[in-house]
This record gives sequence, C-alpha cells and structure tokens, in this order.
Amino acid sequence: MTGVLTRGVIFVHSAPRALCPHLEWAASNVLGYGVKLEWTDQPAEPGSMRAELSWHGTQGSGAKLASAMRGWAHLRYEITEEASLGCDGGRWSHTPELGIFHTPTDAAGNAMIPEDRIRAALANADPRRLRAELDLAIGQAWDDELEPFRHASAGAPVRWLHRVG
Repeated sequence: MTGVLTRGVIFVHSAPRALCPHLEWAASNVLGYGVKLEWTDQPAEPGSMRAELSWHGTQGSGAKLASAMRGWAHLRYEITEEASLGCDGGRWSHTPELGIFHTPTDAAGNAMIPEDRIRAALANADPRRLRAELDLAIGQAWDDELEPFRHASAGAPVRWLHRVG
C-alpha cells in the first residue's frame, strides 16, 4: 500500500445470504488484502445477513468500497472513512429504495455541509423548504431508513473508536 493511510468501518446492515461472498470479494479487491466478514442474521429483515468490518487502506478507499458495493439489489450498507492527513473523512449510506448518499465528515465524524449547498437551501426562504433541503443535505432519509437495521445489531461485537487527532 502506498500513499496516506486511513481507516474506517464497513457496516453491512442487510444483505441476501447469496450476496455475502461477493461482498467479501469486492472489499478484498478494493483493499488489496483478504477480507472475511463475520456474518450474523439480521433480525430487522428475516432471511438477510449483517456484518461489520474495521478496515485500513489508502485515502479514497471508502469511496472505492462504496462504489464496489453499489448497485446490488436488497443491500443496505454504510461505509465510513476517517479524516487523514490533508483529507476530510466521509460517510456513504446506501439503501435499495434511496440509492447512495455521501457526506464529507470532519475528524470527529460530524457531517460537513458544503457552503454552496447551504446557500442554495437559504435561497429558498420558506421554512418548510429550508427544512427539506437541510434534511437532504445531512442524509436524513437514509438515517431514517437505516435506523431499524442499526438497532437490530444491538448484540453485535463492540467497535472501539480510534483516537481522534
């Protein structure tokens, strides 16, 4: 691996059982090392599986992982990439109904909304429209749809946070 290293987490919230080996292959291909996920049943969607993986790789690996996993039917996932030297972090969320959403994140993992997006939202002075634009900017619909799947993983292994800064 050459370049600036970073790390992140892949959260596969729900995937059809038949898709599991393909997801491992896709992640291995992007990261350049063998990935074996520990699959468990997803109680929020019987018949589907869930898994989490802490990964390490070069800057931009989060976007490459999200692209490699995009487009498969019945797949819900989130991918995070921590901020690293000279580069903001990111979060990618995907649901079958909504498609993919990306937001840059700061060193603490907070979503950062680009200035032009805020200006566009403010240009629509109607409070209801402003709320809708800001909800879109932070990916609220994706959070709403993924939340039951996040809670369904309450028995999942604990993930330790890496030191920030």
